[in-house]
Order: sequence, then C-alpha cells, then structure tokens
Amino acid sequence: MSGHNKWAKVKHVKAKVDAIRGRAFTKVIKEITIAAKLGGGDPDSNPRLRTALVAAKDCNMPKDNIDRAIKKGTGELEGVNYEEVMYEGYGANGVAVMAKCLTDNTNRTVAEVNKIFSKAGGNMGVPGCVSYLFETKGYFFVPKEENPNQTEDSMMELVLDVGADDFKEQEDGFEIYCAPGDFYTVSQALEEKGVKTQDSKIMSVAKTTVAVTGDAVSKVLKLVDALEDHDDVQDVYHNAEISDEDMEKAMEAE
Repeated sequence: MSGHNKWAKVKHVKAKVDAIRGRAFTKVIKEITIAAKLGGGDPDSNPRLRTALVAAKDCNMPKDNIDRAIKKGTGELEGVNYEEVMYEGYGANGVAVMAKCLTDNTNRTVAEVNKIFSKAGGNMGVPGCVSYLFETKGYFFVPKEENPNQTEDSMMELVLDVGADDFKEQEDGFEIYCAPGDFYTVSQALEEKGVKTQDSKIMSVAKTTVAVTGDAVSKVLKLVDALEDHDDVQDVYHNAEISDEDMEKAMEAE
C-alpha cells in the first residue's frame, strides 16, 4: 500500500505520542505472546517471534517486557489466552478494509468491530470477501531524518544489496518491501549496514487502490482510526488512496 507511513503520521498528529507508544507496546506484547505460544520461545526456530522482536526493537520495548511476554506465551507465566482472527469488510466508497485482531473473547470483539464499521458508514463482510485484494509483504520504513546520507540512488543500491523487492520514496523517508520469508534476513542486513528503521512488520499490502475524495475521506479516516484504537485490533489494512490535500482537509475539519 502506497503511503503507509502517511497514515502513521496522521495518528501521531491526532493523539499524544505517549498514548500511541502505550498502545504500540500493548499490541507488540500480544503479538510476542501468541508467537511464543504457537511456535515456542526460541526466536531462532520461530520466524513469527523473530518478526515480533523486530517490532519490539522499533518501539524501544524494555527487555523485561519482552521476556515476560515470551514466558506468558510458553506457559512459564500465567497469561491471557489470545485467539487470532481477521475481520473483513468495506468502508465508504467501497474501500476494502481488514482488521487483524488478537482477542480473548471473539464474541465481544466481532460485535464491537461490526459496530465500528456501521458507525463509519461501512459494513462487515464474510471471511475472504476482500482478502484476495491484498498480498503479504515485509515492510520497513527508513526515516530520512535518522538516515541523512541515504538518497534515492543509494537506497536503490541498498535494496538490491539486502535482498528486498522494492522501495518507494516518501517525503520524509523510504518504504522498503520484501517477501515475507526474507523479512528477518533483510532486517539483519539493514541493521548491519547501520540503517535505522522506524517501523518494521509483515503486513498485507493492497494490490490495487481505490481513490477516495470528498465526504468519503472523513468516513474512511474515521473507520481506520476507530479500528486502530480498539484494544483487540493489532493492524488495519485497506486499499484507500487519499491525496495529501484531501487528507489535510479532513484533519482540519475535525
């Protein structure tokens, strides 16, 4: 999805950084816990746990928090039993939306997510109704501010060197994409080359986008924001394409 980091920046403008950091911690802890539960506590033999630990590093999570989350997943410490579920649906203008959740009560979560879709002028669909519009990719955001020596040419050379598939230049940084199976290898290679990332994850990327303009912009933003703010939602994926101008107008109108 083009402009993924643009949406992340909107979250930082609209809420306090410490509150965002707290939610990020909660989401990463949940992911570490379920990764350890499903694949064990050794990251060398658990690719999903390795990916979660990269995310923990990006948000500067203390080692004690990480260790507790792993032990809760492996059963060494008492913890909550999370279930992973993906809810799919449509927002305004036919935008495809998916909400990846980790919950200890699916009945509660599905009812609350359904309500969020409805209040934002959208509707939930059946499993698989929009997932075919997305593909899974490894994603890294390299901020220009923390990597002042990186240019478009040097980034292209770097992407080829570390085994990534593609990159896109944004106003404040570079988005790097790779195959899911290459995520950890690319992450290690970037670290070895001294490249600082701000966001790293395996995510669903839209194969095609839907242009959203006018009144539909605020409705789509409301839906995405409300889903991302829900405690059980880990990630939200969509195929909306909104211009910077329309994005700014919608934010100013709130």
